Amino acid sequence: MRIDCLTTFPHIFDSHMSESIMMRAQNNGYLEFHAHNLRNWTHDAHRTTDDYVYGGGVGLLMKCEPIYEAAEELIGKEEVSLRISDYLSGKKSANKNVRVIIAGPQGRTFDDRLACELSLEKHLLFICGHYEGLDERVYALADDVVSIGDYVLTSGELASTVIIDATVRKIPGVLGAETGAINESFSDYLLEQPQYTRPDSYRGMDVPSVLLSGNDSKIDKFNRESSIRRTWNSRPDLIERALRDNLLSTEDLKMLDKVKHVAHAPTV
Repeated sequence: MRIDCLTTFPHIFDSHMSESIMMRAQNNGYLEFHAHNLRNWTHDAHRTTDDYVYGGGVGLLMKCEPIYEAAEELIGKEEVSLRISDYLSGKKSANKNVRVIIAGPQGRTFDDRLACELSLEKHLLFICGHYEGLDERVYALADDVVSIGDYVLTSGELASTVIIDATVRKIPGVLGAETGAINESFSDYLLEQPQYTRPDSYRGMDVPSVLLSGNDSKIDKFNRESSIRRTWNSRPDLIERALRDNLLSTEDLKMLDKVKHVAHAPTV
């Protein structure tokens, strides 16, 4: 996969993309990553990428001209023209060569399913907003506007990094095993079960004995029930989504009934 990020602060990506899984994904050929300085597509002495808002208002807004010129160079003039045509006509064309993403509060909420969907793409382009945001015409370039939560960040680079990280780790082979990302939290809406490592006992806190038993079937059942219990106690909304999409097996439903019964059992 190739990922391009168009940004006024390209070095924001340096630390994250040069460490751990993101670095290994690049070194092993799963990811080609480029952060492009938007100022390279400006034409004034001050390399200006922002301006005042029409109609008044506090702060500055990112200009559309350098973003469009950069996009033409990164994804091609024909691709940009197609997107403008779609925007003006209100239609969406298929078979685009790249998926363009903007992180913004008005967008689709980012989740594990969207990360899986994006991981199947060959080329992603992130347009990172800053200051008070983007000139509205920039959104004509986007296939997706994505929100990572209901709060305000300093820049779109931070939100884009979250989306990139969650997406790249879904690419088969990146985590080093074919099932590496399958059993993580949210893969089926459920949170991952509690996990432990050595020592077996620490300051009176013991690892559940079943995990030390070596009985794989009992361990699998214990972990599944623990996952359901944690999700029910912490994020019951995820249980509702799993039920809606029929992702819980008959055995899962029995475990859920057991968890609910224990949760509502009277104390003595």
